[in-house]
Amino acid sequence: MSTVEQAIESRQSIRAFLPQPVARQDIADILALASRAPSGTNCQPWKVYVLQGGSRDQLVDKVCAAHDAVRANPDLAEQYKEEYDYYPKEWVSPYIDRRRENGWSLYGLLGIGKGDKDKMHAQHQRNFRFFDAPVGLMFTVDRIMGRGSLVDYGMFMQNIMLAARGKGLHTCAQAAWNGFSSIVLPHIGASDKEMLVCGMALGYADPDALVNTFHTPREPVAQFTQWLD
Repeated sequence: MSTVEQAIESRQSIRAFLPQPVARQDIADILALASRAPSGTNCQPWKVYVLQGGSRDQLVDKVCAAHDAVRANPDLAEQYKEEYDYYPKEWVSPYIDRRRENGWSLYGLLGIGKGDKDKMHAQHQRNFRFFDAPVGLMFTVDRIMGRGSLVDYGMFMQNIMLAARGKGLHTCAQAAWNGFSSIVLPHIGASDKEMLVCGMALGYADPDALVNTFHTPREPVAQFTQWLD
């Protein structure tokens, strides 16, 4: 039990990885363990694409180029839309407050001020470089599936992140890729029946990177729980 607790408590979103390669068997073991996640009527809706080497680097180049192009010409953003609403269309408290705290705490740690648009763009683009992780994972689901499959997917991905800790590896789940699904899906060879759920960086954390000292706070149990006797 303590091992499970340690895996949960030591999991964090890593934003700087070492170039050290990850063994293919370790990735396969993680995915096999993660597949024990529950899913409605055991549908197991997940489809995983593992990018390493040239396939990873080529996708990074394509999406970073598109990200730069959108910055140069914001009208191009119309070409790159998420297929499902990961975030709400209208933010309200307390969620917007937590989001702001998260963003400005991270940027503050990195010395990025509110007006530093160049630095903000560069930091955001780190997502599309998998934060230098040697392994990128892309997750898709068949479009025909219902929203409940996204619940199933969350449990599957959490299993991946915890199983990775058992191998001494770290991860960063990334919804940032979703806006560029029109680039990602053809690149990974997904069919037109699939929808991009998100991406994930996988590798060995850089222990000397300042950004990896960033730890997000959590609300106390009493804040989100009601006891009914």
